[in-house]
Order: sequence, then C-alpha cells, then structure tokens
Amino acid sequence: MKFYIETYGCQMNIADSELISTILIEAGHQLVNNIDEADLIIFNTCSVREHAENRVLGRIASEKYRKTSNPDLKIAVIGCMAQRMGKRLIENYSVDYVAGVDQYLDFPKLIQENKGAITDPDYTQTYSGIRPHHQSRTCAYITIMRGCNNFCSYCIVPYVRGRERSLPAELIIEEVKRCGEKGLKDITLLGQNVNSYAYQDINFPKLLRLLNDIDSIHRIRFITSHPKDLSDELIEVMAECSKICEHIHLPLQSGDNDILLAMNRNYTIKHYINIVNKLRKAIPDIAITTDVMTGFPGESETAFNHTLQAMRQIQFDYAFCFKYSPRENTKAADLPDQIPEAIRLERLKKMVILQREISKNKYEAKIGSKVEIYVESLSKKSAHQVSGKTRDFKIAVLDGTERDLGTLKKAQVLASTGSTLLCG
Repeated sequence: MKFYIETYGCQMNIADSELISTILIEAGHQLVNNIDEADLIIFNTCSVREHAENRVLGRIASEKYRKTSNPDLKIAVIGCMAQRMGKRLIENYSVDYVAGVDQYLDFPKLIQENKGAITDPDYTQTYSGIRPHHQSRTCAYITIMRGCNNFCSYCIVPYVRGRERSLPAELIIEEVKRCGEKGLKDITLLGQNVNSYAYQDINFPKLLRLLNDIDSIHRIRFITSHPKDLSDELIEVMAECSKICEHIHLPLQSGDNDILLAMNRNYTIKHYINIVNKLRKAIPDIAITTDVMTGFPGESETAFNHTLQAMRQIQFDYAFCFKYSPRENTKAADLPDQIPEAIRLERLKKMVILQREISKNKYEAKIGSKVEIYVESLSKKSAHQVSGKTRDFKIAVLDGTERDLGTLKKAQVLASTGSTLLCG
C-alpha cells in the first residue's frame, strides 16, 4: 500500500513516525508525501491534552470523504491516542486500524489480515535494532528510552506509554555514528525523562560523554529533563563536553509549591531555581526553555501569580505555555476545585504575553554578537537564504544556498524579529 503519515505531538511522536515508516517500508509498503496518492492514511497521535485529540478527530472526519471515491482507502490511528481509546476509534469514528505504542512491529500484519485494533501494552518493547529512515537531511531524533515512571497527577503518558525502559548504550552509539556518517550531524536524544536513562553501569551523563567522542557529529541535544533528577554530574558533563549544546529544556509547570505538590512533581520552586543557578554558573551562555501550565485544579489567583513571578525571576528563553486539560483516568481529573475554562484562558493569555516580552528581550540581546549556526534547511521566505539553529536553540536566518545544508556557519546577529535571529 501507499501510505501517508500525519504526526501530532512531541518530538517522540516524530521519531515514532520515522520508526513505523521504516517498519512499513521494510514490509513492502511505500511512503508518499502527498495524501492524494495514499491508500492508507495514518494519524500518529498525542493524548497529552484534549485539544490534541480533538484536532485528530477533526482530521479523521474531514478525510473520510475520500472513501466515497476510493472504497479501498484505509484510515489508521497509532500512538498515544490509539493506546488510550483503542477500539472506540473503530466503533465511533470509522477508523480501520488502531495500533498502540508497543505494537508497531505488528502493524504490517494488522494491515495484511485487516484485523482492526492491537493495543496490548508490552512494557519490554524498545524497538531495539531498528534503524529509522530519518525525515530530515541534517538532523536526527534518536529515542534512548521509552515510558515514564513519574505519574504527574495531570499526565496520561505513563498510562499509555508504560514504565521506563532504556535502550542499550551500544545501539544508541551505533545509531548516532550512522546518522553522523549520513550527514545528520545535529542529534537530539529523546525520552520522557532522559535523566533517568540507565543501562547496565551507564547513566545519562556517562552516555553523553561516550556520544561526545563521536567524530561524525557536530552537536548533541536532549529532551526532556525532569528537574527532580537533574544531577550535578549532568551539569558538569554539559559544561565539559564540547558537542553538547548550551540549551536545556526543563519543565517548570508551576511556580507555586502547593500546586507542584498536587501535581506530584517532587520538587519545590526553590529547588528548581537552585538548579537554574547551577546551570548558569557552570554554563554562562545556556538557554533555558520550559513548559508552564495554568488552571490546574485548586490554582488560586495567588498561586497563579507565583508562576508569573517565577517566570520573571528565571527569565526563560522560551516557554511553552498551556492551560490544564483534564485527562481521563489521571488523578487530577478527579480533584475538586476545577478551574473554569474562562479563567484558564484568561490566565494563559497573561502568561503568553509575559513570556513573549521576555523572549523578545532575549533575542534582542543577541544583536551584535557572533553565533554558530548549523544550517538545516532553505529559508521559506527567500531562495537566497538558509535557516538553522544556534547552539542555544534559536532559529537563525542567513545568506546561503543548498550547498550549505549540514554545515556550521559563524555569523553576526544583525537584527531580531522576536523569534528569529537575522544574521549576516
């Protein structure tokens, strides 16, 4: 079959789309980039927020018309939403196939036998040894662990992705080498909590040291880090290893201790700020990005203001701001004092406005400085420019051609748009 895949959610879902594309290609199916050519439309989904699921359901509804002119067309849902909803997607939304996050290896058989849904969890599944066909010509996402043990009270991930399990270090090293040799020289290591990586006697800082010695790559990034597990050893390794970029994504979620406790985050705002101070002392140029939530059950106006206060104090380079979304079967969904939608939206707007101003100042502060840019793609706005990222994870645009893709360029920041550095 010719299959088209549409991906929603985080970088781990992007990596999973590359994984399942590889599995299907090796089973004899063909990936197409135009949905009009597809015999099979696959939606790789996210369940972290209700909005993400509603988007997919809307897309399924809008694509069902294709079956009128093409009765053989099939629609599949995979990923977290498939794991959570299972056969309901077939019964209520006219989906043909459903595959959970641990069942991708059986997906070709599901198609062949026209079976329906496979969502049985397999908490040992790591997809070790599969070499994904990476979408990018210059960058690679590499999953180093799957699952999560943290059970934050608002989060559905442990229920759909299962417990933590780490991939063998030698396989990760081999994959990073392979990517570098293919020209994918900016590597991002993925896990729900990479700080918990553990394989035999190798923890996450030790893994980073091993990867830093690989000659074929330029840069190493990683997401996501849980503040409760970010060690002094990791900070030391980040400061010492030249290929590890000066950027960390460190979810805050709330600036109020009572809310953090109710979220089951297992740290206080004091602990979080202490980590930030250690990072900035060891790596003065580090950029810190975050996730921050408003509208968690029981969040008072005072608690919300504590979050705004933390954002002002810490000065994140960027923050993914979002409102709390109740998730079925999570502890927070049953808590009293659920915050009305209107208040959640009002608070979210205030957070976004505040962070937009902070980010604008962070970008403008780079004007006049020299930055190193890894060129990833052609600019969407000009045939004579290319786009890439600085080491501190800021998008930059500069003059260039396709020949510059995959190379490192030094350039001066001439201006900033608030979300992009304009270099020359």
